[in-house]
Amino acid sequence: MSLIEARGLGVRHGGAAVLQGVNFAIDRGEIVTVVGPNGSGKSTLIRALIGLQPLAEGRVTRAPGLRIGYVPQRLHLDASLPMTVRRFLSLPRRVSDAAAREALARTGVAGLETRQMAGLSGGQFQRVMLARALLARPDILILDEATQGLDQPGTAAFYRLIEEVRADTGAAVLMVSHDLHVVMSASDRVICLNGHICCEGTPRVVSAAPEYRALFGLGTGGAFALYRHDHDHDHDHDAGHGHDPAHPHQAHPHSHGNTCAGHDHA
Repeated sequence: MSLIEARGLGVRHGGAAVLQGVNFAIDRGEIVTVVGPNGSGKSTLIRALIGLQPLAEGRVTRAPGLRIGYVPQRLHLDASLPMTVRRFLSLPRRVSDAAAREALARTGVAGLETRQMAGLSGGQFQRVMLARALLARPDILILDEATQGLDQPGTAAFYRLIEEVRADTGAAVLMVSHDLHVVMSASDRVICLNGHICCEGTPRVVSAAPEYRALFGLGTGGAFALYRHDHDHDHDHDAGHGHDPAHPHQAHPHSHGNTCAGHDHA
């Protein structure tokens, strides 16, 4: 079964529909990115999928015992509050020194245990956040605009790290992002959201779709040159969905589909 599946998901804030008719699923080992303009419901969808947002309609099913690692948008800590990296990694559950060292090394920030969180650079901070999420040994990593505030090289490096984590652990990755210049080629599948799913498929399918271009224009042409996502690893998702490693952006022949059909709303 899918790790998380939504059918007919709808969310309302007050009397206004924020999301309606959303059908979504993510499988083990898959990297899926949700893009959309401001106010399109991206963060609301994430909160609904993990059970933090009440539904107005539809349902969400999560695999039994599903372990979720969550990296939010930039977390603001009080600079006057003493908080070492090591202490931060043990919130809310204490972890061993060995586990903390391993997580920091995996995310490329080994040796930061005694540093103050408030003194880290933006890139170091986000890598420590990722290390903390990995300590839960998640089945799925969920990142809500986790590269906010990073420059373009830092953003590209962070997405490469996410791909390495997926290859090493087999965890699925669900990202919300506005980094169109990178994220389109850092993903197996892209969902374009604007209150509903208006387009879905591989990066090449979505970037060529009229619905996507109507929202974002033609300014993402450099995405593949900046970070070309190659399937040079094996994981269960590849085998289960018939990936051809020689064609890294081949459409997924599975039920999530490569659909870019328009939706009419009054």
